[in-house]
Amino acid sequence: QGPDLPAGVVPYLDSDDVEATLDALRQAGATVLQESTDVGGGTAIAIVAEVIATSALKAAAGFTRPLPSLVVVAGYGLAFYFLSLTLRVIPMGVAYAVWSAVGIALAILGLMFLSYSTHLAHKDATLILGELIEQAGDLNKAWLHAAFVFLIVGYGTKMGLAPLHAWKPDTYGEAPGIVGALLAGGLVNCSFLALIRVYQVCLASGPEVVFFNRVLIGMGLLSMAVAGIFIARQSDFKRLLAYSSVEHVGILSIGLGLGKGATFAALFHIINNGLTKGVLFLSAGNIHRAYSSKSVHEVRGALRRLPWSGGLFLAGFVAIAGSPPFSPFISEFGIVAGAFRQGQNLVGALFLFFLAVIFIGLARTVLPVVLGDPPEDAQPSRYQDRMLTVAPLCLVMLIILVLGIWQPPFLIRLLEDGAAMLEVGP
Repeated sequence: QGPDLPAGVVPYLDSDDVEATLDALRQAGATVLQESTDVGGGTAIAIVAEVIATSALKAAAGFTRPLPSLVVVAGYGLAFYFLSLTLRVIPMGVAYAVWSAVGIALAILGLMFLSYSTHLAHKDATLILGELIEQAGDLNKAWLHAAFVFLIVGYGTKMGLAPLHAWKPDTYGEAPGIVGALLAGGLVNCSFLALIRVYQVCLASGPEVVFFNRVLIGMGLLSMAVAGIFIARQSDFKRLLAYSSVEHVGILSIGLGLGKGATFAALFHIINNGLTKGVLFLSAGNIHRAYSSKSVHEVRGALRRLPWSGGLFLAGFVAIAGSPPFSPFISEFGIVAGAFRQGQNLVGALFLFFLAVIFIGLARTVLPVVLGDPPEDAQPSRYQDRMLTVAPLCLVMLIILVLGIWQPPFLIRLLEDGAAMLEVGP
């Protein structure tokens, strides 16, 4: 047993202890790899995390030389590397890593162009948002235009806007439910926030905002069209959710591109999409574990085997399809109403048409999964709904329902302030 650590002291690891920790991680990874077909993704991650935590605590208790305990964090990467070592998952992981790296690289290049445009305008090179907005009218237009192109492509790749969405179906389809929920409700929102920052600079620059708006609306409509095509004949219900995410980043893009009243609805849709996608991915994960399959030909009658998860998956489908009384209906209605109010009748008509196609495609897949007759050769499963796997989803679904009926005043003020901030002129 090592010495007691004084309060506030960060532990350091001895090199021998680090080697022992890494050996334990390699053994844990090998164990997970060997049993990857028998345990669910969440269980495997829990096994690895427990081994890592135990090894780290034992190593930290006997520190002597200054090797930071952050080395243990790198062990998580090693553990998840072993966790993903299956022939089916490796290509998806590599594809996601490549697309993610390319998106970030293009976004960083766009930021460099944006900073260089301030230098050419004989200003101090900066990336501080307030200073960029103040100087936007004087920035070099050619470099500013190039910066916007690279930023849209870079952050659009991270969001999964079509035609930059190729990583999404495979990644979402193979990822555990919790990871899908984090990607759809977290990564998308963070990337969209970055686009909002770019939009503020565009507004302040004057003429550039017209180009930016057209690109956002065009990519948004293309995303909805692509989602509708692939959703219509989708046989994997987790990949179905991936294409649904492509649809909704398109909706966000259209709302931001329209501006004015649609901006408020787009900000509200960030919340609604994130909450609803969380319910869908987590309930889909429960169904996947119960059936050990994602195919709609093998997964039927989920409402009988998993009454709570099946019901939540069905409710999430109704909500994400934009049906009242759930909150996505309010935000989607606000965006399409904003299109018609601004005279963008073609955009509004295409928006409604794609929504109808996607609703039909979702119903063709989701309804048999939830309400269909269970296959006669279906294997029995020990997995059942539990309080901890369904209670949080019920709470989130209740919030989605309440927000569709009544929006609290503090939330309305928050969204109004955000929308007003996006109307800053030059």
